Amino acid sequence: MLNFIRNNKVVAGILAIIRIYIGYAWITAGIGKISGGGFDASGFIQGAIANAGGDHPAVQGWWASFLETVALPNAEMFSFMVMWGEVLVGLALILGIFTNFAALMGMTMNFAFLFSGTVSTNAQMVLLTVFLVVAGYNAGRFGLDRWVVPFLKSHTPVRKQTKEVAVA
Repeated sequence: MLNFIRNNKVVAGILAIIRIYIGYAWITAGIGKISGGGFDASGFIQGAIANAGGDHPAVQGWWASFLETVALPNAEMFSFMVMWGEVLVGLALILGIFTNFAALMGMTMNFAFLFSGTVSTNAQMVLLTVFLVVAGYNAGRFGLDRWVVPFLKSHTPVRKQTKEVAVA
């Protein structure tokens, strides 16, 4: 089954549709934040921290601690990373360039949003992105990865494999 997902050209076409759909969702979210002006993640972060308390917390304590000690004091940097991360992940997925890396970064953002207590489309996007990651190169076959990956492979130094000699 894994071989089928990683090598079949029909599957590559289906993955391209999924990849472009997810990329469109990312890029529109990012452009909306950039063009809206004044995107500030600090309110979202504070809301997530507030949801860590009570009888049924939506945010786990360890994540709230991270948000409180790392993200909130650096909210300006996190706002920048979210806006531009969404645009870059979306663009890479739409173009099919560095597809696996872009998919992993998208999943990282989705999980950060899920850990912060939001659901929205994040769970659906994680599920669809898992198929892209599992498919490996095939997810970008009908994209720029078709040319970029072979180019990079042919222009990067190959590590020499050493043969271990058995001691008699």
